Amino acid sequence: MGPRQCQVPVWALRGQRHSWTVLWVLTRTTMRKRRSRSTFVASALVSSRTWWLPAWLAPSLTASTWMQLILHYDETYREVKYSNIRLEDIDRKVLMGINVTPVAALLYTPILIRFFGTKWAMFLAVGVYALFVSSNYWERYYTLVPSAVAIGMVIVPLWASMGTYIMRMAQKYYEYINYREEQEKERQRAPRDACNAYIIVFQTIFYSCFHLSFVCAQMPMVFFLNNYLYQLNHTLFAVKHCGTLSHGTLPGFNKTVLQSLPRSVNLIIVESGLMAAAFLAMLVVLVLCGAAYRPMEEIDMRSIGWGNIFQLPFKHMRDYRLRHLFPLFIYSGFEVLFVCTGFSLNYGVCALGLERLAYLLMAYGFSASVCSSLALCMLRLRRHIPLLAGAFIHAVLLVTLFCWAPEPRYLAQALLLYSIAALWGTGSALNKTGISILLGMLYKKKERQDFIFTIYHWWQALAIFTVYLWSGLPMKAKLSIMLLTLVVAVGTYLWMERKVAWNVEVRLPRIPRPRHKTRGYRYLEDNSDETGSDGDGDKEDDDRHPTEATTEDELPKEDGEQLGQ
Repeated sequence: MGPRQCQVPVWALRGQRHSWTVLWVLTRTTMRKRRSRSTFVASALVSSRTWWLPAWLAPSLTASTWMQLILHYDETYREVKYSNIRLEDIDRKVLMGINVTPVAALLYTPILIRFFGTKWAMFLAVGVYALFVSSNYWERYYTLVPSAVAIGMVIVPLWASMGTYIMRMAQKYYEYINYREEQEKERQRAPRDACNAYIIVFQTIFYSCFHLSFVCAQMPMVFFLNNYLYQLNHTLFAVKHCGTLSHGTLPGFNKTVLQSLPRSVNLIIVESGLMAAAFLAMLVVLVLCGAAYRPMEEIDMRSIGWGNIFQLPFKHMRDYRLRHLFPLFIYSGFEVLFVCTGFSLNYGVCALGLERLAYLLMAYGFSASVCSSLALCMLRLRRHIPLLAGAFIHAVLLVTLFCWAPEPRYLAQALLLYSIAALWGTGSALNKTGISILLGMLYKKKERQDFIFTIYHWWQALAIFTVYLWSGLPMKAKLSIMLLTLVVAVGTYLWMERKVAWNVEVRLPRIPRPRHKTRGYRYLEDNSDETGSDGDGDKEDDDRHPTEATTEDELPKEDGEQLGQ
């Protein structure tokens, strides 16, 4: 049985005296169908042009974390600020809350996205970012630690919902550009991978905007905090080894980095600017971002049962394509945190001083933003080329960093360090953009996308948690682990592509049919409202809905009693 068309209640088909009822039901259902389609297409068109704005604004709120960590590191600032309230080790607890909490995200992220919807899950996550920034207005244990735990809880839901939203906007924009009537769709089916070009373009635009957040996050440090920092001769006076010879996080770094303590009024002004960015991001999501699914689609996706929603991420891990990509997911988490901590501190700050940390990360962000556009080559070349190019760049840089120990307090090395940061940004851009595009090409079915992106970003969160744990290891051990992970990731990815080329059968869990607990009759406004109406090439059987009840015996008891009257 094919997809259901607009449905008419059985009681409206019984007897000639109901002919006007039949006409009224058909007319009303058709008008609702047209109105829903035009409204949703307009919403998708607007959303497809504005979804990248939260990607630029929300991640830039990490500027608050950067600034607070540097301020709290200073021994004098910490004694003056926290001596009376006993919060000397508050930064360790905040970082623990941010890094440890996402480990459990796989248990609740799909339920959270299905319960609130993709758009509202994004809105909630950006709101928690705003809560985290606002906690710095009143720094106490009961404000900083709970907000850090909350932001750790929404990191994976934010990225999973955002990845799903980008995929849906790319698919809906493709449908808008290539819109045809139902009769034309039946006569001429679209090519199987027709929307791949839109997925590539949308993911490229998103990551170009996202990597600019690394630049925006340094603005408070460039325009405010650098005015209070000591020069490198003071902060690096006791540092003896840099780079590959170092252990832990920059041993010997001076505990006093501030020449004078910033005034509270100035700190409030900076925090207010970050709060304004947070509220702007929330307004963009609320006003300009439309729904990712039609209302009936969200009801269908939510009605498969919360137990099934909880289990499906684990069941999707049986797919060999995902399993072979796990090392690549892990390396993706390793490399972004390594460049922000290991490289920037043990190489950049050790050689150039803390006052040039912001410029080093800005070089990384600008390079990653510009080079994200290189992923557009997937429109012409095979999809593995950008991923392998990014892996090759990072492999060369890892070997270089393994063999190089820069001299402390030696500014002549600045050009080399900025070049390494820019090249690392190029590799990161190709890595992250390529992975998201690859997942979009492999899993086009709308009922699976939130599960797939949840698994991807959960493995990234595990990798970030691992980097948090290994902070005390020697630099050579860190670089060796990253290089080994990269080699394994490239090997498993190439083996996955080979198995896909051999058409090895994939093992995907079947999406259960929706179980609606409703009374009366349900009118479908569009064929696309039905679960499983989007093809995705996953080689799974289509979810066929049972034949509608057309006899009195098949109707619910209440309707049967009404017909018997």
